[in-house]
Amino acid sequence: MIDIQQIRKDFPILHRTVNGKLLVYFDNAATSQTPKQVIDVIVDYYSNYNANIHRGVHTLSQEATDKYEQARQKIQKHFNAAQAHEIIFTSGTTHGINLVAHGFSSILKKGDEVMVSALEHHSNIVPWQMLCEKTGAQLKVIPMNDEGELILSSFEELLSENTKLVFVNHISNALGTINPIEIIIEKAHAVGAAILIDGAQACPHLKADVQALDVDFYVTSAHKMCGPTGVGMLYGKEAWLQKLPPYQGGGEMIATVTFEKTTYADLPHKFEAGTPNICGGIAFGAAIDYMNSIGFDNIAAYEADLLEYATEKLLEIDGLKIYGTSKNKTSVISFNIEGIHPYDIGTIVDKLGIAVRTGHHCAQPIMDYYKIPGTVRASFAFYNTKAEIDILVEAVKRAKMMLS
Repeated sequence: MIDIQQIRKDFPILHRTVNGKLLVYFDNAATSQTPKQVIDVIVDYYSNYNANIHRGVHTLSQEATDKYEQARQKIQKHFNAAQAHEIIFTSGTTHGINLVAHGFSSILKKGDEVMVSALEHHSNIVPWQMLCEKTGAQLKVIPMNDEGELILSSFEELLSENTKLVFVNHISNALGTINPIEIIIEKAHAVGAAILIDGAQACPHLKADVQALDVDFYVTSAHKMCGPTGVGMLYGKEAWLQKLPPYQGGGEMIATVTFEKTTYADLPHKFEAGTPNICGGIAFGAAIDYMNSIGFDNIAAYEADLLEYATEKLLEIDGLKIYGTSKNKTSVISFNIEGIHPYDIGTIVDKLGIAVRTGHHCAQPIMDYYKIPGTVRASFAFYNTKAEIDILVEAVKRAKMMLS
């Protein structure tokens, strides 16, 4: 069970006002809020042991290194990676995807095929388009249906011996659809393809077991799961990480450097050039500790209840349509009201202290499929309440009255 009032005390921002109203924060799919337990870790780092890591012999450097590598181990345990060095710290999901795309640019050739889904965020489309332009490989797209689900029969038809890479998000950021990645991974592997899963939207809601999934690469961002911005992780199977070339050159990622030749460091340092976001990595570990203290089963059950309640209440509004109606979805509702631009609704509800996201949510192909300019997206977290949903519903009703 979740003690919602106790949890809300952990988040200082939930107690501020916006436009004279107590903040209602429903933009969690863009970034989650940060609890005091994580904020304290950030303050502690800069107050007590701010130093560069790995190469220093002095006490502060050793303390920072220990904390940073302990965070890597926390992430390894959380995602059940076989080895800590299979966890690469990145600046976020987009960085992780680009790292893998860069690596495959030396592997793919003309005639090879890579595949994305129609439900992808732009960060899981554009790097692969750039990869195809560079290598001559061809981009294939798994289509979607009106419910916002991937059409698996079409996916199977698209797969061939030419398929080298498949990229699918675990959960759609725009619609909340939970994709059947277990099936997709199995079928991709059956034709010899590697697969990367974008877990940015999934990790706030569920625990992904990368070994059980048998996934080749899995990426996410800390700021989606109560951590800071500017840090994330790439999980890669050791065999694949050994095969890919470094993404960036510089300090830390080398073993030896001469003007004649450089040799590269072992994993994970091979992919971690330069001074990392040390504080961010440590805080990422603290955020994982915090969410696990609440329990992901508890989070999933509570958010499912919020989603059901919000769906029912919003659909009572005449002219309101929800996009993304898969039975298997997480706590995201994308909607429009007939005849009203989503931006206008978002602007009015902001004046009432409610934060929602409007636009195409970096998923323009989804909006093109539905032939709409965008949606209003309300995304819920475990620190939200039904009372806040009631406030949103009344605000949307007011916006409709003002704009009709």
